[in-house]
Amino acid sequence: MLQVNFLRDNKERVLEGLKKRQFRNLELVDDAIATDDERKRIQFELDSQLSESNKISKEIGLLMKEGKREEAESAKSKTAQLKESTSELKSQLDVKEKELINILYQLPNIPHEKVKNGATADDNEIIYQSHDVEGLGEGAIPHWELAKKYNLIDFELGVKIAGAGFPVYLGKGARLQRALVQYFLDKNVEKGYMEVNPPHVVNEASGYGTGQLPDKEGQMYYINEDNLYLIPTAEVPVTNLYRDVLLEERDLPIKNTAFSQCYRREAGSYGAHVRGLNRLHQFEKVEIVRIEKPENSYAVLEEMVEHIKEILGDLELPYRVLRLCGGDTGFASAMTYDFEVWSAAQEKWLEVSSVSNFETFQANRLKCRYKTDGKSQLVHTLNGSAMALPRIMAALLENNQTEEGIKLPKKIAEYARFDVIN
Repeated sequence: MLQVNFLRDNKERVLEGLKKRQFRNLELVDDAIATDDERKRIQFELDSQLSESNKISKEIGLLMKEGKREEAESAKSKTAQLKESTSELKSQLDVKEKELINILYQLPNIPHEKVKNGATADDNEIIYQSHDVEGLGEGAIPHWELAKKYNLIDFELGVKIAGAGFPVYLGKGARLQRALVQYFLDKNVEKGYMEVNPPHVVNEASGYGTGQLPDKEGQMYYINEDNLYLIPTAEVPVTNLYRDVLLEERDLPIKNTAFSQCYRREAGSYGAHVRGLNRLHQFEKVEIVRIEKPENSYAVLEEMVEHIKEILGDLELPYRVLRLCGGDTGFASAMTYDFEVWSAAQEKWLEVSSVSNFETFQANRLKCRYKTDGKSQLVHTLNGSAMALPRIMAALLENNQTEEGIKLPKKIAEYARFDVIN
């Protein structure tokens, strides 16, 4: 969430950033500033009346001691009027504070200056590509056919149990999933991330804390009876570990990693791009989350990018890194890098990871600060997928298919304890 003082002091920069995002409701900036002005006016009037009421209350005691009962009674009458007035002002203040929060919740983060203007994924910048890519040629089949051929994933059985988008992994397919999860966690722990095992449901405050609410409410599964949400990513519960926390400077940096199931409604998704593992309602992912001092966060973002590149190198998959344009950058992010692997059978790029710097946007919602030089200031939060399983699995199956079967990369074969699927 953006701070009102930031909007006020950097209005031109804010408007330029929102335009870079293709954000249309620019009037919300003025609405926020005007609402905050009114909130301050009410607060000033309330403080003045409370101060006057306290002053009169002290005078009443003195008047009573001096025997000036009539004057004391008049003063009491005045304090009663002030009490009624301050009660009304408190109600007005509460309304204005809620109005302000609701406006601020609708404003996305301001993109970093390096983020280019653009409307769609077609405008994203390719920062790095590991290999020239090509298809596998005639006879190559997509992962959903490979999964059926080798009895790795049963999509129809998932439909029977839950519906489309809930696959059932079988045999070596299940073992390969487990091997990938363990490998990703081990790689992250080797880099200094502490593994945590968070809940897979969160409350409303947690959803607002990381920016999923209200922006992505329609994409989250909601448990009505308990007012809880199934998590779309482990980022949500892990980052919320630090909600309402005042950290010491020596606590930073904080580096966490977590494996979780992820649940996304993916409302409106249909067509060829959702076949097989390309888009699911439930999938597995390993996440990395960082809490950093502001001056370090962009160096850390690049460090996280290099970490994901190393993982993809171990997987022996052709990949590329993109810096997202303003229109394709997520609501809470100031800068995002996407990682895509080449699907040789489908002959297209598949997104498998995003790494983002949210600067103070989440921290302001979370009220996560750290003390430095006797003062407190907001931290910067970052997160990334390391990695999301479905499309990694799809690319591994498709890119490594041979006449003898699917040959696994050496690193993953060591974890899976088999090197070929046949």
